[in-house]
Amino acid sequence: MAHPARPGRHYPLRLGMAPTMTSPPLVSVIVATRNEERNIVRILRDLKMQTYPKIEVIVVDNESTDRTRELAAGEDGVSVYHLPEHVDLEGVMNFRGAQVNFGVTQAKGDIVFYPDADMTFERGLVADAVALLDDHDALFIPEVVMGDGFFGAIRRFERSFYNMTCIDAPRFVRRPLFDRVGGFDTKNIPFAPDDWDLHKTLRKADARFAITTAVEYHHEEWMTLSVYLGKKGDYTHAIEPYVRKWGADDPDVKRQLGVGYRFFGVFTENGKWKRLLTRPDLAIGMYALRFLVGVMYLLRR
Repeated sequence: MAHPARPGRHYPLRLGMAPTMTSPPLVSVIVATRNEERNIVRILRDLKMQTYPKIEVIVVDNESTDRTRELAAGEDGVSVYHLPEHVDLEGVMNFRGAQVNFGVTQAKGDIVFYPDADMTFERGLVADAVALLDDHDALFIPEVVMGDGFFGAIRRFERSFYNMTCIDAPRFVRRPLFDRVGGFDTKNIPFAPDDWDLHKTLRKADARFAITTAVEYHHEEWMTLSVYLGKKGDYTHAIEPYVRKWGADDPDVKRQLGVGYRFFGVFTENGKWKRLLTRPDLAIGMYALRFLVGVMYLLRR
């Protein structure tokens, strides 16, 4: 599936760069992998197409049984690490978070960016982010779900409502701030709510947030309804440690897990309800999907 056309979008490095910036900062991209041989070459080659000139790429793999590490090592300029060879994983609940945290320890950049391995990006994303980070500490990226058929269109439509909400999570962070908060809480928060947890931790540290104009593309063309619902069901018990950490009465937790916000608020706030009217077919499909996810959550509790 081709990227949706976005005519007239260009992000040359000079645009938006603060005049006080004497030297463009190095951006360290940390890609956590496990059995990503179908995705790893695509993201690594896509990163080479960025207009921003100062990028280092670090792949941290966790016991892939396919050719992920071999393929990553075959790409020029990419540093590849095998997590178990460098980190004691006893007591770790979130291996992806541990991979990113370790990658940051090996990074030389002033800015860290941790995309998923199955993503690609508009060519000006990193330049866009660097410009924004002159006045901010962490950035969200608008995400476009790349899926096939009506199901893919529903998910793409739904995801567009989440940008820079408590359902979303930042992917660019200034390195000093990431180090100060300790990165991902890998001993207490498992995979799934880990990005929400880091978002809240950054907010607690008074981070200044913004969102890029350039987008990231999440390649899930292979995703089916049954696989999607199964994944959501698997996340059910992962939520419990997150709720214990922040409290069931925390305003963000109540929005993230509550029917009111997840079914209505996030789709209607700030005038977003108007978009529901532009595509009633997708809106109906989206609510049907949210209902099925809710049923799956209740069945797995």
